[in-house]
Amino acid sequence: MSEADRVPSPAAPPAVTAAAPEEKKGKEPEREKLPPIVSAGAGATAGSDRGGAKGQISTLSGFVSTVSQKKEAAENRSSPTHLVFPNIKNVRDLPPTCLDVRQKQRISIDALPSEMKASALPEPTIPIQPKTMKDFQEDVEKVKSSGDWKAVHDFYLTTFDSFPELNAAFKKDTTASFNTIEDSGVNAKFVNAVYDALLNTPQDIQKTVLKGIINSLLREWKGPRTKDDLRAYFILLQNPQFNNTSTLSQKRFKQLVERLLQFISLRLFPAKPEEFPPIAKCSWWIPSASKVLALLNTANNLAHPPLIPYTDFYNSTLDHIDLMEEYHTWQSFGNSHRFSFCQYPFVISIAAKKIIIQRDSEQQMISIARQSLVDKVSRRQRPDMNMLFLNMKVRRTHLVSDSLDELTRKRADLKKKLKVTFVGEAGLDMGGLTKEWFLLLIRQIFHPDYGMFTYHKDSHCHWFSSFKCDNYSEFRLVGILMGLAVYNSITLDIRFPPCCYKKLLSPPVVPSDQNTAVGICSVTIDDLCQIMPELAHGLSELLSYEGNVEEDFYSTFQVFQEEFGIIKSYNLKPGGDKIPVTNQNRKEYVQLYIDFLLNKSIYKQFAAFYYGFHGVCTSNALMLLRPEEVEILVCGSPELDMHALQRSTQYEGYAKTDLTIRYFWDVVLGFPLDLQKKLLHFTTGSDRVPVGGMADLNFKISKNETSTNWLPVAHTCFNQLCLPPYKSKKDLKQKLIIGISNSEGFGLE
Repeated sequence: MSEADRVPSPAAPPAVTAAAPEEKKGKEPEREKLPPIVSAGAGATAGSDRGGAKGQISTLSGFVSTVSQKKEAAENRSSPTHLVFPNIKNVRDLPPTCLDVRQKQRISIDALPSEMKASALPEPTIPIQPKTMKDFQEDVEKVKSSGDWKAVHDFYLTTFDSFPELNAAFKKDTTASFNTIEDSGVNAKFVNAVYDALLNTPQDIQKTVLKGIINSLLREWKGPRTKDDLRAYFILLQNPQFNNTSTLSQKRFKQLVERLLQFISLRLFPAKPEEFPPIAKCSWWIPSASKVLALLNTANNLAHPPLIPYTDFYNSTLDHIDLMEEYHTWQSFGNSHRFSFCQYPFVISIAAKKIIIQRDSEQQMISIARQSLVDKVSRRQRPDMNMLFLNMKVRRTHLVSDSLDELTRKRADLKKKLKVTFVGEAGLDMGGLTKEWFLLLIRQIFHPDYGMFTYHKDSHCHWFSSFKCDNYSEFRLVGILMGLAVYNSITLDIRFPPCCYKKLLSPPVVPSDQNTAVGICSVTIDDLCQIMPELAHGLSELLSYEGNVEEDFYSTFQVFQEEFGIIKSYNLKPGGDKIPVTNQNRKEYVQLYIDFLLNKSIYKQFAAFYYGFHGVCTSNALMLLRPEEVEILVCGSPELDMHALQRSTQYEGYAKTDLTIRYFWDVVLGFPLDLQKKLLHFTTGSDRVPVGGMADLNFKISKNETSTNWLPVAHTCFNQLCLPPYKSKKDLKQKLIIGISNSEGFGLE
């Protein structure tokens, strides 16, 4: 059906076609009264809507473009064009404003007569400039005497209400286009004056500015982009409020995080499932909340110091879901369209991450053991249960060398369950011998006389010795030990600074290219302060020194280190011995110095350590961890809860109601933190708590049927305290303090 058939109004003028000149001339007065045509494309679409032509189907993009053009033209009040969607009842009274709908081919807009071409949308009108910079500064000065902020408040309220108002206030000339890159057209001095004054205004004015910015961004987001929009964005990006974390208080920030975490928890485990739509219909809820949390987590990490601890992002509800399914989904699909909480590891607690690592380790252990069994059977050899374990046979007198030889020979078995045997000693390893092997080996390797690590008394931590040597295999051994500890859920008494674990995750997975540097990370003066606080303080003084650095310090880009009694010099950059340290280049000097100490001078040592650790822990689960979490997995948590220890303690020969036990807990719970740590170190070999908490220690108090004149004895391999039946609280406290305070090597069995 043609358009003429569907709209048979005799009053309707003919469609716009290639009419004869006589017809065009006769109709000219009427056409002047018609609204201008937006575009040929828009007209065709409008005609199709009215005519319903079967032979012409507009594309989706053309339709969207048409609707957008109509909407923009309708919203632009300064334009003479005012398009509306006609009421279907009055459609026959409107003149057709398009090409004949039966015409298959579009006519180029360039071929149309000038009166049929669309009129260009005019630039938005910029309001009149409310105040000059001088006017604004005078208003600010008046506040000092009057205390009345109304004029200043009104200025901020109006200026930041919209993009046109921003341009009206800060554009040098509202009528100029400023088409060159040399001049942005923004009055930078006025912008700086307004922002400098903003931070000194009352909170209600600062909130007014933020609200105005949000509203203007929401309003302008849907409109067309112009040069003035770009100027407005440029002005807003300079707002000093965005640099000030106090714009969102710590309390409010934490509440926001807690609400999002609670939202995820309620969606996973609703109290009343019938009140929620089916999970299939709201599958986007949890991913969307997780993305918002990711933004907040990133913002928190960028703040110095962070607004809240990273542990406040943990969602303990996730401890009760199928974590391995989440992990396998993440491994299979990565960060693709399939959602997994492993894409947002900051919400997974360290306890949940430990479960993932343990189960992944167990699966790797089973896989390796199964392959060994299959190989034996395929060669028609008799299977042996020992083949399912990493069996270490070492002599106490040659502990380090034997351990290194065993681990080197059995490198293919590192992912099997660890079992240790001391040569010449009977007994099965039920976990105690393994723990003892770790304790003895760590103590020997980290002893200052061994020379592998330097102990810094000020920071109470070890750091890698920079001494050059021909073989770095012992550093690899330490890395393997740490990997085995994580792999076998053993807590080690190691004191590395946080920077070490940051380097250990750089990168978190061993690169396939052997030439890629490993263990190199960005380091700051804060990292150095955690190892060598005095040196870090000296470098800070250099950075803040107000005198002439070159003349007063007389230093160059060169450092000196003592190695086996010989002083050696190293240039921090090519020709560094001839480059003086000045006020202008001291920042570069400090950064190069820190990088030398923490990265370059120990690169070979740390690289061996890195490959040793990752040779055991090759799991992708390491990518889920923060450096602080790796430290907790290796060394345990420093936070003690002695009440939790009391609740989980087991007794042998005693009952928890016995007088000696009541004395013991009265004394221990009253200890200061340092004595509580000494007690834990005395009985377990470490003053830290496993990831699972005090309950994972399996702490036991046994009755020692000896004289009450004896001191307590500890079996650190079994986390066991042997306590004589002291008759008074005073006697027990005295003997216990003596025992735990003088226990270096004491009672180790």
